[in-house]
Amino acid sequence: MVHFVGAGSGAVDLITVRGARLLGEADVIIYAGSLVNPDVLQYARKDCEIHDSATMTLEDVLEVIKAAEAAGKTTVRLHTGDSSIFGAVREQFDELEKLGIEYDVCPGVSAFCGAAAALKAEYTLPDVSQSVIITRAAGRTPVPERESIRSFAQHRSTMVLFLSTSLAQSVQDQLVEGGYDPETPAAIVYKATWPDQRIYRCRLKNLAETVTANGLTKTSLIVVGGFLGDVYDRSKLYDPTFTTEFRQAEQ
Repeated sequence: MVHFVGAGSGAVDLITVRGARLLGEADVIIYAGSLVNPDVLQYARKDCEIHDSATMTLEDVLEVIKAAEAAGKTTVRLHTGDSSIFGAVREQFDELEKLGIEYDVCPGVSAFCGAAAALKAEYTLPDVSQSVIITRAAGRTPVPERESIRSFAQHRSTMVLFLSTSLAQSVQDQLVEGGYDPETPAAIVYKATWPDQRIYRCRLKNLAETVTANGLTKTSLIVVGGFLGDVYDRSKLYDPTFTTEFRQAEQ
């Protein structure tokens, strides 16, 4: 059996209860060492066989899993954040199915959630933005043109960009060209929820400058949108003049 586990956004105690239990039960752990906080491995047994996938190919990972299966062992494939977002897990699922190896998935706290917590922000604010676009800039790995940052920018909703800090100038240019006002609030969250987390707030027009001035190249999220500002409408949910299923409006 293979358990795909989301390690959470960085803080050791932000792994789920289920994820920590699965780590403790695993005979073999293959973890994404380039991004997962290695301190999360404290949940593993002392006799657990541990592999860092940062230096491995998909084929290497599969060989470890096949060997574990042949020996009747349980494997945890530990991914950063939540494996459903830029986790490269689909290709692993497909190969395991071809091999007849059972697997399941344990969700994790994504870095975009960790970034919102660090910023003490709400991505969806009434009359500001009711949608969150999670994407990344096109680099060595292409992005379909229909999903370009420029095309998404026309919505001017909340945008969270993974894997894009090294392309900050291009990101800034595309966001403005696509429709965001240069004065739109933005922030770069470095290693959200890790002990060395840092937050840099700026205006969109200063995004690339802020990234460069602080030497940010990776393990950072860029967030852009009016949700970082001060103007929004009060939620109807707790408005005394609004009737809900559970409460009548006050007269």
